[in-house]
Amino acid sequence: MSDNELGEFLRACRESVTPAEVGLPTAPRRRTPGLRRAELATLAGISVEYLTRLEQGRDRHPSGQVLGALANAMRLSYEQRLELRRLSKKTSGLTYCMEAEPPARTVRPTVRALLDGFEPGPAIVVNRLGEVLAHTAGYARLAGPVGLLDGDPPSLVRYLFTDPRARTTFPDWDHVADERVAALTVAASRDDPHVAALADELALTAGPEFSARLNRPARLPASNGVQRMTHPEAGELRLSFETLDLPEADGQQIVVYLPADRATEAALAELGRPAPGALRVVRG
Repeated sequence: MSDNELGEFLRACRESVTPAEVGLPTAPRRRTPGLRRAELATLAGISVEYLTRLEQGRDRHPSGQVLGALANAMRLSYEQRLELRRLSKKTSGLTYCMEAEPPARTVRPTVRALLDGFEPGPAIVVNRLGEVLAHTAGYARLAGPVGLLDGDPPSLVRYLFTDPRARTTFPDWDHVADERVAALTVAASRDDPHVAALADELALTAGPEFSARLNRPARLPASNGVQRMTHPEAGELRLSFETLDLPEADGQQIVVYLPADRATEAALAELGRPAPGALRVVRG
């Protein structure tokens, strides 16, 4: 097995991309299949010498930003980006020093009981990475059909920046993305290795849409407001939200969603109705 899997993968991707696919003119005679190194380096904003070192395995520690720039320049698919990230971690041998407390992924029974009290309305418990740790059935009816609960655990940040459905789900996607990254940077220090690992992942898989936001000055996200959402069955909804901080040791928040107008209230009520012919449990 080659000890330069990352370099070989980069070269294979470069050679599989035609100049026309990235908006470059096609010369009549090209000795190199796909893109030349100089062409890719220019598109990615790095030097030809550095790209050569990467492909030859003489540099095994590219940053997430560099890999993201290369992936964007070659217009790699999401699956190719994940493979690029896997190989970069394997090649560099990089592991994050996880001295910081890992993000909580369990919810205390009393918090779950509190969450149950919000039924049948939509409500969730999230940790500092924006992972959904628990939710009401009302939230599942709202978020399940659009893919927000995909993943283990579901991640609001990954959904927003890597799932193509997100821009349809949230008509105000730019604002929602701004708020989610603000929440990520405020809830955890930029020195937090768990945040750093997620940031490196998304710098590659999501590209500048994420990294540009991450590099902005930190600010407090809105703890309440109104969020628009498009549901495949209920149509456009306007949801008021309130964010409730749990004790610092938990590192979690409860986010509760309420209808912001009567049309949304009626739509949520309709989502909660049993489908015609559905069986009901009758307790004596």
